[in-house]
Amino acid sequence: MNIFDLHCDTISVIHNDKKKGNEISLKMNDLQIDENKLKAGKYYAQCFAMFIYYEVDNPYLECKKMIDTFTSELKKCNNLSLALSYNDLIDNNNDNKISAILTIEEGGVVASSLLKLEEFYKLGVRMICLNWNFNNGVGHNNYGKLNADGKPDYITPNTTEGLTDFGFSMVKRMNELGMIVDVSHLSDKGFWDVINTSSKPIVASHSNARAICKHVRNLTDEMIIALAKNGGIMGMNYCAQFMDDDPKKGEDTIECTIRHMKYIKALAGVDVIALGSDFDGIDPNISLRDASMYQLLIVRMKEEGFTDEEIDKITHLNALRVFKEVL
Repeated sequence: MNIFDLHCDTISVIHNDKKKGNEISLKMNDLQIDENKLKAGKYYAQCFAMFIYYEVDNPYLECKKMIDTFTSELKKCNNLSLALSYNDLIDNNNDNKISAILTIEEGGVVASSLLKLEEFYKLGVRMICLNWNFNNGVGHNNYGKLNADGKPDYITPNTTEGLTDFGFSMVKRMNELGMIVDVSHLSDKGFWDVINTSSKPIVASHSNARAICKHVRNLTDEMIIALAKNGGIMGMNYCAQFMDDDPKKGEDTIECTIRHMKYIKALAGVDVIALGSDFDGIDPNISLRDASMYQLLIVRMKEEGFTDEEIDKITHLNALRVFKEVL
């Protein structure tokens, strides 16, 4: 088992479908991730993000309900086991279990309260993406302006607004608790605020290289180099819009991922590269369609000259290193 994926939205989809009365399960479904697909893809671990749309009535309560869904769905699976620590990851792998890691995508769920942050830690959350596409009391969004139609300009980054005062406190408390700080979706200024504040390695769980694809969700060369020096990692995201400036070309996920990996390797080395599919948060009309197909990417990595040692680092060892240091 060799795939450690830092981000998916599967539980959010399952939770919201259940609210509509639909029968859907983590064990088997038509989504990009279920238990069978994870087994077929030879997974080591999957981070399951509780993605909360910040403008729901009560993000804090909605996140707790989604965690309940995660817990109940995990109990139905025979080959998945919760991991709360690095030792859990190792033990699960030794028992031929795929580790399931509880994360949050939208730091606003803590409602600017360190007590609520600590409550989520006690519930099993081990990584938080500080924000999504909204200013949320923790940090600012990643786009720098709106277009004439009022929609965000995702090519112009927000370089002036970063973490709030509470955001700085949250990062420091997450370091103390042993929670991984995730900067995907955060503004450029926010990234630098975090990198200069965190005493532990951080992650960009599902972000690519901006030099290859200009979307603000991706990291600049300077960010990637700083992340590498921090000991952190960035998970390759298979969303076509983040793979190539031409989203149609971006649908060739495997070739685009190789391109991003090669660029990042030449820029900062392989130790900063990881995997962060964003499965079930992206359009499945891509070459790496779902979790069962991951081994096709590894075949292409070998064909493109990545060594076995480099592949092991990218697919799971880099992530394990960060989780060992932080949790």
